[in-house]
Amino acid sequence: MEIYDITIVGGGPVGMFAAFYAGMRQAKTKLIDSLPQLGGQLATLYPEKTIYDIPGFPEIKAGELVTNLEKQLQSFSHTYCLEEEVKDVIQHDDYFELITNKTSHYSRSIILALGNGSFQPRRLKLERAAFFEDRGLDYYVTDLMKYAGKKVAIAGGGDSAIDWALMLEPIAAEVSLIHRRPQFRAHEHSVTKLQASNVSILTPYVIKELKGDSQLTGLTLEQVKSGETRNLAIDHLIVNYGFSSSLDYLKTWGLAGTRQTVTVASDMKTSLPGIYACGDIVSYDGKVKLIASGFGEAPTAVNNALHFIDPKLRTQPVHSSSLFPQK
Repeated sequence: MEIYDITIVGGGPVGMFAAFYAGMRQAKTKLIDSLPQLGGQLATLYPEKTIYDIPGFPEIKAGELVTNLEKQLQSFSHTYCLEEEVKDVIQHDDYFELITNKTSHYSRSIILALGNGSFQPRRLKLERAAFFEDRGLDYYVTDLMKYAGKKVAIAGGGDSAIDWALMLEPIAAEVSLIHRRPQFRAHEHSVTKLQASNVSILTPYVIKELKGDSQLTGLTLEQVKSGETRNLAIDHLIVNYGFSSSLDYLKTWGLAGTRQTVTVASDMKTSLPGIYACGDIVSYDGKVKLIASGFGEAPTAVNNALHFIDPKLRTQPVHSSSLFPQK
C-alpha cells in the first residue's frame, strides 16, 4: 500500500497549481480528476475563452492557461489518476483512504479543489431545444472559427455571455445578446466594452420559440413587460445560463458546508482534520470566486496540509525565488 503526502481531488487550474506548489515543497503528491484531461471546465468547456483576471496577463486564452500550468507541472513527477471520481473517503488512524469508481488511494492529507463539482449546462426549456443541439444550438464554445461569418445570438447576462459576445464580434457577421433584464450581472468594465461595441443588445427579452426544420434558423423573442414579439434570423444560438452542479455527496463525508461549498478556516482547513480545500468550492467570509483567488488559496492549503502531517514543518517556507538556482 503506497501512501502519499497529499492527494489533490480536482484537476482544474487551482488543483493544478496546488500540485505544482506541493512539488515545490517536495511533497509526494497525487492528483485525481473525473475528466480525461487536466484543466477542468477551462479545458473541457471554454478552451477558446479569453480570461482577463490572471495576474501578469492582460488577457489569456483558457486553453493557453491550462497549457502553461501543464508545463509548470512538468517540473515534478507527480502521479495523475484521470477519469476517476472519488466516491467516498474513509479516515484511518494516520491516513485517509479515497475510494473511487476504479480503486482505492491512500494519503496522509487531502486537498479538495473541486471547483463547482461535476457540471451540466442549464439547458433551454423550449420545445425542440434538444433537437437543435449541435444543429445550431450550443451551450459552450470550443472553436471560435465555427461562427466566422455567421449570424450569432447569445442568451445570458453574466460575464461569460458578454465575453463570448465581445470575442465573436470581430469574427461573426452579426452578434446579438439576449437578456431578460435591462441590467447585466457582469463586471462593469465588460458591460462598458459591450455598450461601446457593435453587438446588438436585446433587453429585456426572452426566447419564446426556436425556428427551423433540420437546422436552427431563427428565434421568436418576447419583450418581458409588454409581451410584444419580434423575430430574429440566426445561424447559431449560444445559451449561457450557467451550469448546475452538486456537491451533496461531500456531506456524507462529514464536511461542513452548503449544497455548493465547503466551509474552511483561514488556513483552508475543513471541518475534518487533515482535509483542506481551495478554489471555488470553498466558502469563508469575504470569499471572491476568481481563479486568481484560488491560486492564492492553493499554497495556503498545501503548507497547512504538510504542517498537519508533520507539525515540525514550517507553514511559511522560503520564497519561490529561493527554491531554484538563479540562472
